[in-house]
Amino acid sequence: MYKPNSPWTWAFVGVSFVQAAIVLGFEAYAFGKFQSSLRGDVDQESPSHTIPTFLALYIFGFLYQLLLVYDALRLKNTIQVIGLCIYNVGLLIYAAVQMDQIEEAIGLLSSGNHIDYSVWNTERPYLIAIPCIIGLGTVLMAVIAWKLYDEFAWTIYKHISADLKMKRRYLTFQIYIALLKFDFFFFLGFTIQFVVVVVDRHNIEFYLTIAAIPVTIIILLMAGLFTRRENTPGMLVIITLYFAGLAYFLFKLVRMWQPSSPRKGLYDPVRRPLTTFAVITVILIILTIINACMCTANFGRGLKPHIAGRKLESEEEKFANHNTTEMPNYNYRYGPGPGGAMGSRMTID
Repeated sequence: MYKPNSPWTWAFVGVSFVQAAIVLGFEAYAFGKFQSSLRGDVDQESPSHTIPTFLALYIFGFLYQLLLVYDALRLKNTIQVIGLCIYNVGLLIYAAVQMDQIEEAIGLLSSGNHIDYSVWNTERPYLIAIPCIIGLGTVLMAVIAWKLYDEFAWTIYKHISADLKMKRRYLTFQIYIALLKFDFFFFLGFTIQFVVVVVDRHNIEFYLTIAAIPVTIIILLMAGLFTRRENTPGMLVIITLYFAGLAYFLFKLVRMWQPSSPRKGLYDPVRRPLTTFAVITVILIILTIINACMCTANFGRGLKPHIAGRKLESEEEKFANHNTTEMPNYNYRYGPGPGGAMGSRMTID
């Protein structure tokens, strides 16, 4: 089991954990204050679902971030470390959006005498503090990511050797795998908000939206598997499904803002956060399609041995795991040779 083994890896874990703990504490307080202040029958009022949805999404978002932090450090994936900084910016934008959305929800509920508007004055300082904390966390994570880039660079160099073309292919693979992991969060985040606030549970759309969650997980898992095994037919199917997903999110985006839509009123409580997630997801899907095509074009060019069940280790980890005084072997080779041996080492372009 991986454990951070340097000051900068511990710092990255520490900043992520402290940020998550403080923000989730503030969100939990806002949720508890809001729920305890509600009056009357508000189960059918869409604005009453707004804060519970934000809290559920932040819980999932920050727990998932901690999982990705562990995964990125374990794999020494600098692309994923940088992606986590961008992911934090996405959470920062969402935190800014939620302030206006919660204020609007409280205003709508107070007009129906379901809550006292003074609740907003109580919650506002905490909701203002959340984006400030995430902003500070983003700056600290970016500084640490820069240090980790230098720390991981030599390990990756030894893993891939000095072939520049191979390093570019490996970089494309890293970007693609990182995109798949972030795709999962933003798709699921959109779906959670859509199901909780918008969709009528007696409508077939509710069940179709729920069914899309496990289907999406399977697609993303298969996408990673096909890439590692260099399965071209499988990748072509996956890319086709990406285009279907892109069409789905564009359809939802247009529908949310279409004035003539019969369901226009249902989107009001979460229109801005849903739009934020939909736009980010559309951008991610486009980037994923581009990288999927680039990875497919790289099939059969020698990268497979480097990514099949890969695990990068530092010199300290190798000594601890193997307890040996032998020099590590970085002679990565290609193709079968005589007697089951492998061919020659990669060379510099």
